[in-house]
Amino acid sequence: MGGERERYAPVQGVLGSGDDPVSLARALRDTFGFHNCYIADLDAIAGAPGNTEVVRALVELGLNLWVDAGVSHPYQARELAHLGVAKVVIGSETLPSAEHLVRLADQFPPDNLVLSVDRRGGVLHAPPDIESPRKLVTLAAQVGIRQIILLDLARVGTATGPPLDMLTSLRPHFPDLAFYVGGGVRHRADLDALARAGAAGALIATALHRSTLTRTDVEAFAH
Repeated sequence: MGGERERYAPVQGVLGSGDDPVSLARALRDTFGFHNCYIADLDAIAGAPGNTEVVRALVELGLNLWVDAGVSHPYQARELAHLGVAKVVIGSETLPSAEHLVRLADQFPPDNLVLSVDRRGGVLHAPPDIESPRKLVTLAAQVGIRQIILLDLARVGTATGPPLDMLTSLRPHFPDLAFYVGGGVRHRADLDALARAGAAGALIATALHRSTLTRTDVEAFAH
C-alpha cells in the first residue's frame, strides 16, 4: 500500500475479510485484547465529510479511540470529542500552519491531542513554516501536547520495518514525551527494537492480519 490511499483494498487476513471497520475492530479487540484503537478517517483527511456513525459505533465497542480526521480547527476537535473520541490526532500533513496547532492546543485540552509527524519516504509532510520534525515536535511540546506519533506513510502495509530512525533522532531531545511509531512493523523483533529505543507504543495492523505478530508478542511489548 505504501500510503497510496486511493489503492487501499478491503482487508483480507486471519481476522476475516471485508470493509466493515466495526467488525474488524471487534475482531481485533476480542483476539488481541486491544483497548486502544487508532483510526484514520481517510474521507475526512481528504476533505470530505467524516464517518461519524462509524466512529460512534466504534466508541460503543468500548474502545479508547485515537482518531485522525484531518482536524485543523478547534470546533472539529470538539465534534470528535462529543462522539466519544478519547484522543484527537492532529496530522502534520493536513495542518495548514504552525499557528493552527497553537490555536488548537489553546482552545481544546492539549492532553486530549496527539500530534502525528507525517513523513512519506523520509520527506516530512507539514506546513511550510515547519521545516523539520524536531521543530514540529518542539512546538507541540511548547503548547502542552505530550503524545507524538511518528508515521512514515510510505511504509504503511509494506512490511519493510518501522521508521526507527525517526524515533532515535527525536527521543533523546524530548525525554518527557511519549512517542508512538507507525508504518511497516513486521514482527516481534521490530517491537523489541522500538522498545529498546524508547517507544511508548506502536501502530500495528498488517502484521496482525498476516499473523506475523501474536497476542503474546503484543502483550510482551505492552508490558
